[in-house]
Amino acid sequence: MSQINYPKVQMITVDEGSDGQRIDNYLIKVLKGVPKTRIYRIIRKGEVRVNKGRIKQTYRLKLDDVVRIPPIRMTEADGPVKVGQEPLQRLQQSIIFEDSRFLILNKPSGMAVHGGSGLSYGVIEGLRALRPDAPYLELAHRLDRETSGCLVVAKRRSALRGFQMLQQEGGVDKHYVTLLKGEWQGKQRKIDLPLMKNELRSGERVVRVNPQGKQAISIFTPIQKFANATLMRVKLITGRTHQIRVHAQHSGHPIAGDPKYGDEPFNREMATMGLKRLFLHAESIHFTLPDVMTYNISAPLDPKLEQVLNILEES
Repeated sequence: MSQINYPKVQMITVDEGSDGQRIDNYLIKVLKGVPKTRIYRIIRKGEVRVNKGRIKQTYRLKLDDVVRIPPIRMTEADGPVKVGQEPLQRLQQSIIFEDSRFLILNKPSGMAVHGGSGLSYGVIEGLRALRPDAPYLELAHRLDRETSGCLVVAKRRSALRGFQMLQQEGGVDKHYVTLLKGEWQGKQRKIDLPLMKNELRSGERVVRVNPQGKQAISIFTPIQKFANATLMRVKLITGRTHQIRVHAQHSGHPIAGDPKYGDEPFNREMATMGLKRLFLHAESIHFTLPDVMTYNISAPLDPKLEQVLNILEES
């Protein structure tokens, strides 16, 4: 059985090409063939160091940082992830836009953006399997596993940096469509409530409104009202983990089909109408790369979600 070996400690100084890149994505590039689950494990255990200190997987490298990578030895059985034909076909069919800089998907609900946390693969691993000769494929941002819709993947390092810079400056316009419990009172409402990640005893991660958390701003606008639900459009001003889901819950109007932050009786009622997933869809994304072009991409709503709306309209 063949092995993937990195037998010695590596000390690598970050160059301009990797400046600003997340440490997890950097290690995936450097440690070719090592699965993401293994990479996250060595980060979590503190075996990867930057400038002699421990870091989190979200750490962004800076020019001249010194990265320590531990020795890694694995058998082929632990090696690169094999992605089945069915998910590869789903990914291929979900591509809604592509040029030399970006590939944009209508991400299916239920598919994680990357492997880890018990998942052998996600969108990015699938795309790399689909395009084995592509020199560069990196997630430009993230979506929850249960959320469908517009997901941007960069095909060049310069495109990724340009997108992330725009995102930090508020230059990326993201709109979502969601179905909330109950009748929304009034019109557009801005929800500005700080969010903090918490870990429960079970190890499950949840997000709560907390004054000590990071600023999170969402703008909710009603589109259509039903007997016991409201279809909403949400514009994200910030992009925190589970932001729309927690803001909706805190407003007293949790999202239909949300197993973590939702209302169980409402979810059961929606299930009788055929809803078998979280009703949250990244409808559109709009951004302009200076001196390049403007991207204005929309992702059609899942026909199964359209069907739920039709049933609500008739009831």
